Amino acid sequence: MVKQCAAAAVPLVLLLLGTGSSDAFTSSPVAHTSKQHRHSTLTMVATPEAPQVSSAAPLTMDEYSKYVQTTYGRYPLTIVRGKGCHLVDKDGKEYLDMVAGISTCALGHADPELTSAVSAQMSRMHHISNLYYIPEQGRLAKWLVENSCADRVFFCNSGAEANEAQIKLARKYAHTVLGLDLPVIITARQSFHGRTLATVTATGQPKYQKDFGPLPSGFEYVTYNDIDDLRATVKRINGRAKLRALLGLPKRGVAGILMEALQGEGGIVPATREFFAAVREICNETGALMMCDEVQTGMGRTGTIWGFENLGVEPDTFSSAKALGAGVPIGAMMCKAKCDVFKPGDHASTFGGNPLACAAGLVIANRISSGGLLTNVKARGEQLRAGLDRLLAKYPDHLKSKRGWGLINGLVIKDEVELLAGQVVAAATDGGLLLVPAGLKVVRYVPPLTVSEAEIDDALAKTDVAIAAAIARLREGAAK
Repeated sequence: MVKQCAAAAVPLVLLLLGTGSSDAFTSSPVAHTSKQHRHSTLTMVATPEAPQVSSAAPLTMDEYSKYVQTTYGRYPLTIVRGKGCHLVDKDGKEYLDMVAGISTCALGHADPELTSAVSAQMSRMHHISNLYYIPEQGRLAKWLVENSCADRVFFCNSGAEANEAQIKLARKYAHTVLGLDLPVIITARQSFHGRTLATVTATGQPKYQKDFGPLPSGFEYVTYNDIDDLRATVKRINGRAKLRALLGLPKRGVAGILMEALQGEGGIVPATREFFAAVREICNETGALMMCDEVQTGMGRTGTIWGFENLGVEPDTFSSAKALGAGVPIGAMMCKAKCDVFKPGDHASTFGGNPLACAAGLVIANRISSGGLLTNVKARGEQLRAGLDRLLAKYPDHLKSKRGWGLINGLVIKDEVELLAGQVVAAATDGGLLLVPAGLKVVRYVPPLTVSEAEIDDALAKTDVAIAAAIARLREGAAK
């Protein structure tokens, strides 16, 4: 498995260094010029001699920390290569990956089709300004529109940027269409929408906002899945419009309601159909935009292309990233035509929708369209949840429940016990299984969407061992 991974990486490295065949140029815009012109163009470009690929050993953890800011609490683990759902560290130890770069590597690692597409695109043209038409971007936008409720797409580089674009769009819509001077966007407590100043403010978790004030105004929070709280908050914000008008104050009102279809960082908590129906109804009544964060749930993760499809409503705007490029950085904000209010110069992204990223996006899009990927997500999700039920029955004193959709699932630990998700994750890592917490008490499973039946069984068996080991460690600590 590892030898195959290393061998597959060689052509990619060579192409990235510019040593691929010049035949790749024949499918570029150059191919549409005359044969004589094409010849003269190609002969002007000298292929550089490939430099030697560095074989230096990875930095030690101390050396790494010397140069890289400590914005992550990293596990003492250095991953150097992977294939499918398996990763290998610098010491040669293999791990079963149930993290997938946190819901990102949808096709696993070193996927042959993704490797081929990205390598081929790199040999033709990897980046060009958005001042020009980009064919790959156009094809990916067409697929996104044809496979969602959206009419237009804006491309960027990450989930935070995609959500930032939603926020800017909602604010411009509020000013130009709703006539608001002070637009308010409602989000949920325990949500997560990104780390820019606007998106971290939209994130309803004070721990992420600490020491970054003053935060932007224009955000209010409600309890997720609490319809009464949502309606009361909308009424409080919009209900003072007449009084403010009489007093000559700026017009304040709800511009949008931004919700995750399933709260990921908040503990793998799906929205209820009733709650999302209420959000849609309120937006229809007030003119506010229904906004959905699909960064972690979109592109097939829940068994449908978009998480909101599980909830029976359509948003006006929504974001995507993570799996959209199957690990290659890309983000997108999609909207319906009625709120497509951006004009040239209103918003932009240097790297957004570049040919390289969109080539990757087209691979995952085509795999979804083939039908087999979503079928696997549903089957493996059911298998995983059935296995988690067995673990719940085996450890009733420590485990509380399981929840999730498709291949985004959480195993919930009881609040009253000392056991933490991080302790289970640490024990699992020792046993060759990579998991990630979603809060203090939830162990998260977000494997590649290509995960096999045998790999899910292996993950469940390793989880069983990890839970037992974590409980044993707690008891040993208590006995000392």
